[in-house]
Amino acid sequence: MNPAPHLLIKDLHKSYGMNVAVDSLSLEIHAGEIFGLIGPDGAGKTTTMRIAAALMFPDSGRVEVLGYNVVAEPMKVKEHIGYMPQRFSLYPDLTVAENLRFFADLYSVPNSERIAREERLMQFSRLEPFKNRRAAQLSGGMKQKLALSCTLIHTPDLLILDEPTTGVDPLSRQEFWGILKELAASGQALFVSTPYMDEALLCSRVALMHHGRALAAGTPQEITKQFQHNLLEIVAADVPAVRKKLYACGPAGIQVNRFGDRLHVIYDTEQQEREIRSCLSQDATEIRAMEPTIEDTFVSLMTAESAA
Repeated sequence: MNPAPHLLIKDLHKSYGMNVAVDSLSLEIHAGEIFGLIGPDGAGKTTTMRIAAALMFPDSGRVEVLGYNVVAEPMKVKEHIGYMPQRFSLYPDLTVAENLRFFADLYSVPNSERIAREERLMQFSRLEPFKNRRAAQLSGGMKQKLALSCTLIHTPDLLILDEPTTGVDPLSRQEFWGILKELAASGQALFVSTPYMDEALLCSRVALMHHGRALAAGTPQEITKQFQHNLLEIVAADVPAVRKKLYACGPAGIQVNRFGDRLHVIYDTEQQEREIRSCLSQDATEIRAMEPTIEDTFVSLMTAESAA
């Protein structure tokens, strides 16, 4: 028998006037896993997280944290969660240590436990050498680690983190995810949103969101298995020109997506592949078959939804 989920979302729906923000979303998050909501701005990620944090009520559906309903028992829900919004309000004139102490008082952490928790979080977040530095003087990555530490000060069962690494440099993003992995390994449940497709691979399970709907959900490996086409990667000196040429002389029914300095071409038949290679015989420096990524799958699913 599977244990009850830390977070249960069932048939969640939320609209703002005529705009549907979340449409029939269902998911479960269990202890010891990182569940990622992956999608662009406007996909419904923040609305979902605010409802899970009992900061907003759904129009319909059921949302529970450790069995407590976010509508009927919001204060009970808030006792068990740590919520880190996109813009966490640290106090810039307070030091790292003073910010932690402030949030410990805010969450009524007993004095008998406060000092030990603060010291443990300082070491855990690697902020111990900077405990006397004002928050305003921290780098972006260090601010996010301090914000996470403040969110953890009351030892919540469920962490809800809304795009915690947006605007953070790559090294700090890597360090931050290392901390999240340690938290999950200790048994906490983490609900994380991100617009970065590469971060999907760092999650236990993910849901790909678009226009409020989950286009797919599962482990990253399960998600990519939903890619139902063939894929070529094309390397060329002039990527925009090659993309334009593919649509001019390539076969009908293909999708051409740019990924940095490369193109990914989605196709179905061997005849289409022959036509693609023939079309670009003088323009591409390399054409090779490849396995789909999470981003390839997401783009393919979004295209199929739009066509439907």
